Amino acid sequence: MSTCAHADDATSTAGSKDGFIEGSSLNLALKNYYFNHDRHDGKQDSKEWGQGFIGIFESGFTQGPVGFGIDANAMLGLKLDGGGGSGGSSILPITEPDPNKNNLYGKAPTDFSSAGGALKMRAFDTVLKVGDLFLNNPVIAGGTTRMLPMTFQGFSLTNTSFNHLTLDAGQASFTKTFNSTNNERISTYYATLPEGEHSQHMDWAGAVYTGVPGMTSSLYASQLKDIWNQIYYDLDYNWALNDLVSLNPGFHYYHTQDSGQALLGTIDNNTYSLHLGVTVGYQTVTTSLQKVNGNTPFDYIQDGDSIFLDNSQQYSDFNAPGERSWKLQYAYDFMGWGVPGLTSAVSYTRGTMDLTKATTAADSGYSYYNADGKDAKHWERDVDLKYVVQEGPAKHLGMRLRWATNRGGDGYKAVDHDADEYRIIIDYPISVL
Repeated sequence: MSTCAHADDATSTAGSKDGFIEGSSLNLALKNYYFNHDRHDGKQDSKEWGQGFIGIFESGFTQGPVGFGIDANAMLGLKLDGGGGSGGSSILPITEPDPNKNNLYGKAPTDFSSAGGALKMRAFDTVLKVGDLFLNNPVIAGGTTRMLPMTFQGFSLTNTSFNHLTLDAGQASFTKTFNSTNNERISTYYATLPEGEHSQHMDWAGAVYTGVPGMTSSLYASQLKDIWNQIYYDLDYNWALNDLVSLNPGFHYYHTQDSGQALLGTIDNNTYSLHLGVTVGYQTVTTSLQKVNGNTPFDYIQDGDSIFLDNSQQYSDFNAPGERSWKLQYAYDFMGWGVPGLTSAVSYTRGTMDLTKATTAADSGYSYYNADGKDAKHWERDVDLKYVVQEGPAKHLGMRLRWATNRGGDGYKAVDHDADEYRIIIDYPISVL
């Protein structure tokens, strides 16, 4: 994967083979998160500030041909700011609004917490996990771009019997989003299911191959029961021309088609993106093209990060029905100025589409897009600045500033509000054990 724009950091690491106790690890992540969603259409802005605590314990495996172990996690979110009417940015739980006040959201609780665990077994280079899972693959990935990460309930299988090849499969029935303490059935990001209907589970199987130096390739198939079948393929290659210059071409492709009871109606969607990055010294310029072929948007798991497309940005995914978009990005590593750990990126993305061809709500669960926009346009500008402390007592402490500006034309305003998003994230991972 080269461009999952929503992924901020990894949440979990693989267990060791050194023994149940010897292979154990305990990691604590402290994440301070400020999120300001500044709307320009007259609706209430969302401003929230919170402190998250994420504790993850992973045991090793017992000795023998078949080893057993456990994983456990505990998460706590504290509200620092985000009172009545200013909530809804998605880092704190959403509560019912006060009918006597003119606001979209109620008062978020002062704290929320959850805990979970999984049993695991290792045999013949295969690891089986059952319970609460942190997942990160192109068809089902838990969101990590908020104060707390998502988890799924189900089982997963990972096999590494073959050199340079990782096989991955599983099933998930429930998800717990980043601002919730409850497990709910898996739903999709852009659609609304009929009243009383839901998908029972999601199945997936895939493979990741890294046998060619500098190249990564993935192939996945998944089914969201009674909603869609989905196939994903990617190819990403880093080619060093010399010590100074390197190229990074890549390709991502999704094919989504309705299945079973087709609770969201007819879906026949082919979406792809292409990118080419050129690195010279500490500077990288990347250009990408993305196209959605279909009368429904490219959709994925609600609140997750399973959209491994180049033009999926901080605010918009550029994934409307029939949308074509392009992006230009400039990134600089300040190691070139003698400041290791400081990185930056600036990008501009623009999309156009004919929304008169979009499937309407009467025919499906997709009512997110305004069918009046024949020449709909929108653009987004993103600025990202991050610093990670390299040594000393605060080593690994990360500070990140993210700013996104999205503007839509007349045919798009009913869909995506003109808005600015500001995020300030301070992340401190601590290895306890």
